[in-house]
Amino acid sequence: MDSKLQIISGEFRGRKLRLPTGARPTQNRARIALFNVMQSMGLQPGMVWDAFAGSGAFGIECLSRWPECNAVFSDFAPTTVRGNLAAMNIGARATVVTGDAMSYIDRYGAAADLIFVDPPYADADVGAAFVKKVGAVARPGTILIWEQDGQNATLPDLTVWEIVRDKQYGRARFLFLCKK
Repeated sequence: MDSKLQIISGEFRGRKLRLPTGARPTQNRARIALFNVMQSMGLQPGMVWDAFAGSGAFGIECLSRWPECNAVFSDFAPTTVRGNLAAMNIGARATVVTGDAMSYIDRYGAAADLIFVDPPYADADVGAAFVKKVGAVARPGTILIWEQDGQNATLPDLTVWEIVRDKQYGRARFLFLCKK
């Protein structure tokens, strides 16, 4: 599927990304704003987990911007993210796993410095369950960015997570959370 989705900055700037069928990608404009917030926070993640990867746009953008960064991409159907990574010749810095992001929480939730959570808007409970479960294993200081449908947004357990930023771009709402 051809798209207008592309990498915004860094080594792979301007490279177009393919989308999985039926995807609802985070638009370029929202990703620009999202990464501007991350830059203002001074983030320099060593390990990123793109939990509901889809095209892999979030994780690939991180790999493009931060040469020392490694990324894990999890998705039920990772064919598209694998293709996008191959097109950019991203090798050992990226790991792609097939399956439910919930099943990888113990493995990657404790290791990641930055976790991006963008489950289907139609199933908001999946995101809430993921954030709750990852909160039990994430290290203090871990940043989690939770993209939600702004019309049906929910808050995390504030005894576990601190809301660092709360931004809305069109329909997408981004909660920037820091593990206490």
